[in-house]
Amino acid sequence: MADREAPVTTAPAAPAAPAAEEPTIGKLVVDAFDDFGTLLRNIIALAKAEMKVSVRAGGMAIGLFLAAAFLLLLSVVLVSISIAYFIVMAGLDPAWAFLIVFGGYVLLALLLAFIGYRKIRKVRAPEHTIDQAKATQRALTSRG
Repeated sequence: MADREAPVTTAPAAPAAPAAEEPTIGKLVVDAFDDFGTLLRNIIALAKAEMKVSVRAGGMAIGLFLAAAFLLLLSVVLVSISIAYFIVMAGLDPAWAFLIVFGGYVLLALLLAFIGYRKIRKVRAPEHTIDQAKATQRALTSRG
């Protein structure tokens, strides 16, 4: 009996680890919408960051253009006065000289208005686009 060894006992096998569950179609759709939403939010954030820089630069450019236009307007006034005084130097009364400069500006304004009127008469509605939109509407609303 001394040679007798203790019986070897084995522990019962542990249950197999549960197989990773495959996601359902519903979960995949929800995940896809979540990912799409995240992507869309990131794109919007990027666009906002880019637009902030662009708007700042655009605002500065607009301010500079307005300053240049204002200075150009002042220079037109000074050139007008200079032209009037050149006419005075030719021997005309100052009142007539300034009236001649004024008349020149009125004629220039009338000429520009006439050219603008002729150009505006050529403007037409986008007929092909309107026809295409109506055809698309008819195609979408027709049954059959």
